[in-house]
Amino acid sequence: MNNGLILAIESSCDETAAAIIRNGHEIVSNVVASQIESHKRFGGVVPEIASRHHVEQITMVIEEALAQANLKPVDLDAVAVTEGPGLVGALLIGINAAKAFAFANNLPIVGVHHIAGHIYANALVQPMEFPLLALVVSGGHTELVYMKEHGSFEVIGETRDDAAGEAYDKVARVLNLPYPGGPHIDRLAHEEGEAVPFPRVWLEEDSYDFSFSGLKSAVINYKHNMDQRGEAISPAAVAKGFQESVIEVLTAKTLRAAREYQVKQVIAAGGVAANKGLRISLETVFEEEGIPFFVPPLKLCTDNAAMIGAAAMPMFEAGIRGNLIMNGRPGMELKSWV
Repeated sequence: MNNGLILAIESSCDETAAAIIRNGHEIVSNVVASQIESHKRFGGVVPEIASRHHVEQITMVIEEALAQANLKPVDLDAVAVTEGPGLVGALLIGINAAKAFAFANNLPIVGVHHIAGHIYANALVQPMEFPLLALVVSGGHTELVYMKEHGSFEVIGETRDDAAGEAYDKVARVLNLPYPGGPHIDRLAHEEGEAVPFPRVWLEEDSYDFSFSGLKSAVINYKHNMDQRGEAISPAAVAKGFQESVIEVLTAKTLRAAREYQVKQVIAAGGVAANKGLRISLETVFEEEGIPFFVPPLKLCTDNAAMIGAAAMPMFEAGIRGNLIMNGRPGMELKSWV
């Protein structure tokens, strides 16, 4: 390790991103090209369109990351890239760009799990103390992950159907809100005093798993019933009721797991961790509990390459390397590498 510098690349969904991270915790540069405007009219991410945008953007974001950092390839120690999970076409663009860059500049390559990246986004704002509990909430994932040490991932709870972010987007479509729906529902929920009551899905008494499909269906049924009666709904009251249900379940299960596993730190990660209501709820309960709670700033909650570089550093230091036959792994499981 010469300079502690890693070029990281992320292209698993609809953001083309490159970043340079020093020593696993310092952001030297962080460039993100978003595709939201392209997908907005479809109400969700279209894989083929996402892949084409990655092809157009990937070289430019890598060059911009180097330019912002005022660095050349010779200054780098390694290249990191999201190996999975994600959209296979989108993953392949980032992976092939990373392999080409690594080969051309004689650099080692490290393949990173996308969810590990979200978790390690927290390392960019404060040291991670183990054992810790991570609540991962994003468009495609809702998981509780227990970590004994760097690279140790034990998934103790996960969604059985819709992830929280998926449920937000589907409910947003019912309410005729733009894509992505999460920020719009979060904003509406804070504009209304009263909430439409919706069920909380707890599953089995000792389960840390999640289920949001039934909640989504409850919102759809409420809207249909009101339409059939010719009564107007209050989108803000629906948004508030829906969000309160999601947040109560996420917060309660995270708190119970933190107590059972006696963790030193609780962190939140993923795009839905940018939700104002969820952040306030988690901050409040863990302050009362006396367990340190952290969540990254908003720009590090959504997909970015800085988080991939942060996750790659302890892997690199542990001697973990990818190779030039690395492929996209859309169904890649989060497994410990220690």
